[in-house]
Amino acid sequence: MISFILTRLWQGALVLVGVALTVFFLFQVLPGDPVALLAGQRSDASTRAAIAADLGLDQPLPAQLLGYLNDVSPLGVHPRDSAGVAKYGGVQLLPLGSETGLVLKTPYLRRSFQSNKEVLSILLDHFTGTLWLAVAAMLLAAVLGITLGVVAALRPHSWLDRLLVSTSVLGISVPSFVAAILIAMTFGFYWSRWTGLNLTGQLFETDPFTGRHLVLKNLLLPAFALGIRPLAVIVQLTRSSMLDVMSQDYIRTARAKGLSGYRTVVGHALKNALNPVITAVSGWLASLMAGAFFIEYIFNWKGLGTVTLRAVENLDFPVVMGATIFIAALFVVVNIVVDVFYAVLDPRVKLG
Repeated sequence: MISFILTRLWQGALVLVGVALTVFFLFQVLPGDPVALLAGQRSDASTRAAIAADLGLDQPLPAQLLGYLNDVSPLGVHPRDSAGVAKYGGVQLLPLGSETGLVLKTPYLRRSFQSNKEVLSILLDHFTGTLWLAVAAMLLAAVLGITLGVVAALRPHSWLDRLLVSTSVLGISVPSFVAAILIAMTFGFYWSRWTGLNLTGQLFETDPFTGRHLVLKNLLLPAFALGIRPLAVIVQLTRSSMLDVMSQDYIRTARAKGLSGYRTVVGHALKNALNPVITAVSGWLASLMAGAFFIEYIFNWKGLGTVTLRAVENLDFPVVMGATIFIAALFVVVNIVVDVFYAVLDPRVKLG
């Protein structure tokens, strides 16, 4: 198991290195001058030169690449003085010469061109909103998907089964941002008088009299819009798995022994039919966090998607680059956890 985990960690590290290289070279060819964005139009040549030197833009491209990888890596070579270590929030592990040392640190994603705040701090401030949205969408999709899938499986080839299957196919086919616009306008604008839901809103709102409080209703529409696709997939997976399990011999034996329909379905069939559903649910969470970008933008939800798309509009390259690496790291971590979880449940996974 240790060898299996180390192999997955090594593969994940290679993926992140590839993402960092791709992001760096991609943003080298995009239009826009970072020095002009930071210095302004009325700055003189010396100010521009100082900003370029501070960003390392006066160096050759290979030196810029090495500097960027050194910043975003958890292990980096930095000045041995306390100020250099404190800048990256790290701990010196090994001195390398009289002025530098190997430092274990938090990855440094540099600073925003617009606010001059550290990119990692900006992303962490908005990460909570995206996490809540993804978890709520996954819970909504899992609960509704399993319930509707079981209902469809218990009435195969009926009008209800055909309706649920057709609706699930539609849910898979419609792009998430199109569904989000329709849901937002229908339930948050035209029918808001009856639904009581708003077109936009945050999970936590501040009232001048009562202070900061939780507003769960603001989470309902964006979570439903984000969860439509996994909901549709889970409905079909649950239906297919339940139909397969219900035809097994032990289900017929349970019925022959006189067990009620409820105990047969819940106690025997559903428990064994959920394995592929659990696999799908565990793999969807990271995808939902990445797929929440346009959903957040449509509902003006404070999350990674909103801050990243606004950074694209403002040519704030460090935020966009940092968000890309941050999302990639989330994918890698979630996939490693899921792989280890599978290996614990099924030893054939790590042996393969």
